Amino acid sequence: MKFELRKVTRRFGDRIAVNAVSVEIPQGQMVGVIGRSGAGKSTLLRMINRLQDPSSGSIHFGGIEVSSLKGAALRNWQRDCAMIFQQFNLVPRLDVLTNVLLGRLNHRSTVTSLLNIFSREERLMAIAALERLGIEQTALQRAGTLSGGQQQRVAIARALMQDPKMVLADEPIASLDPLNAKIVMDALRDINEREGITVITNLHTLDTARNYCERIIGMAAGHVVFDGPPQELTAAAVREIYGSDRDGAGIDETMTSTSIDISGAASPAGKPLSAGIEALATARA
Repeated sequence: MKFELRKVTRRFGDRIAVNAVSVEIPQGQMVGVIGRSGAGKSTLLRMINRLQDPSSGSIHFGGIEVSSLKGAALRNWQRDCAMIFQQFNLVPRLDVLTNVLLGRLNHRSTVTSLLNIFSREERLMAIAALERLGIEQTALQRAGTLSGGQQQRVAIARALMQDPKMVLADEPIASLDPLNAKIVMDALRDINEREGITVITNLHTLDTARNYCERIIGMAAGHVVFDGPPQELTAAAVREIYGSDRDGAGIDETMTSTSIDISGAASPAGKPLSAGIEALATARA
């Protein structure tokens, strides 16, 4: 099912945050959106999820005009279009398992939601999601006691519980160290490849976008100024997205790098880590 933005614009008073953006994304792509702070990346994702409404233009998915949905139809779209936030948006006082189970609320009746009644099948689904992300041992801990990397993996597990058709991730690794950033990005790529779910993620590091995304969209001042595969993201394209420094030189990508040199390693979402790296991941998570 194709996802499409048609001349989508968002204004805040006199300021235009997103300016006439038109993009088509086929089902199953992993797309990275890059750009400077204030370029419109977060506003774009929030409009896709309908946390904010477009000022003009329209949003479409599988023949449905998402931008016109209301009531139950809108809630169903927000269920199908899972959102992962930089701040994790967990309930700190609740245990991890319950936080993950909250991803099922839009699949349930109002009465059972109010009574917080989850079935045995749903609890098994939640534990399986935590196991997939390598944090099943935290299931009964309060979410507020976890590290940032663990909390972001809980947020991804909660998103999986929505059984989404699309996953939006707004700067999911911005506050994480390099090892946890790798674990989170590996998990998102695993979801994209294993389930064929479209993943659109805002990223502030060029190396991450190049390494994980098959398509990169570059934004500047609310406009899309680049849209293509990583190999076409040339120095000239990067300069158009990020501008130049005071001396007119281009951006040094190493300044934004979050890469970590772990030869042949993978996260719990992919192939197993070696014993030494696994121990390090446990210690740093």
